[in-house]
Amino acid sequence: MKKKISLLLLITQLSFAQNNLNCKKAADNNRIVAAGGSVTEILYLLEQSKKIVAADVTSVYPKEVKHLPSIGYVRNLSSEGILSVSPTLILGEDDMGPPNVIDQLNNLSVDVRIIKEIQNSNGILEKIECISNIVNVKKENKRIITDSIVPAIISLNEIKSKNETLGKRVMLILSMKGTSPIIAGNNTSGNSFIKMIGAKNIYESVEGWQAVSEESIINYNPDFIIIPQKDLHKNSNISSIKNNKIFAKTNAGKNNGFISDDGMAILGFGPRTIFSALKAAKIINQQ
Repeated sequence: MKKKISLLLLITQLSFAQNNLNCKKAADNNRIVAAGGSVTEILYLLEQSKKIVAADVTSVYPKEVKHLPSIGYVRNLSSEGILSVSPTLILGEDDMGPPNVIDQLNNLSVDVRIIKEIQNSNGILEKIECISNIVNVKKENKRIITDSIVPAIISLNEIKSKNETLGKRVMLILSMKGTSPIIAGNNTSGNSFIKMIGAKNIYESVEGWQAVSEESIINYNPDFIIIPQKDLHKNSNISSIKNNKIFAKTNAGKNNGFISDDGMAILGFGPRTIFSALKAAKIINQQ
């Protein structure tokens, strides 16, 4: 009964998208440019991939995306590159830019939709709902949300509540800068992910992505270290980070408290982020 009530509450919250003008049905969604990994992931989830004519370089999932023409990086696009694929609809994450390019596209009467991002489970759910309204696949969206997404969110929220009572201390490493890890501080997607799993970010007092010292890490002593895999690491890899002597004196190093997953699954705040957070939350809860 409790889960049924939670399900109804989550679905009720989605009424925002139906009343949001930015989420209204597009006049023509047959040629879509996707600017942002989470947007592309959602379009594939909604079985609209055949309508995507180009995507940005942060769109790496699923692997079929790599065969699409690239429009560059989501924050540094060019109107010429986008217009060259003759889109009827442009869907972008809320950091899509630069602003002058957005203005140029709007002045040319191209249908540009910037999708609001709130970095938590409900925010991801709202993003899916908004995009489904725009591309007019409400029936498919309802099935996907009720059968898969919402049950995962309910499970995540239950474990998150339990984890919050444990007070586990976590750091998230983006990459290594020499011997100094680049970590997630406040106002980062990494910090938002840590909140989703019910843990405490030991570097929440730090602003943004910052390099920190060995002394600082030992002093703060994380219980767990989250490491996004693959492309987010420059000059380092998961194994070398785990085995780095910097972490040997921490609780995480002593107890093998390392959690890793695909980088965009952790930090992209698309549908996969919910499942990545659920996996991480379970690890923290069980150890």
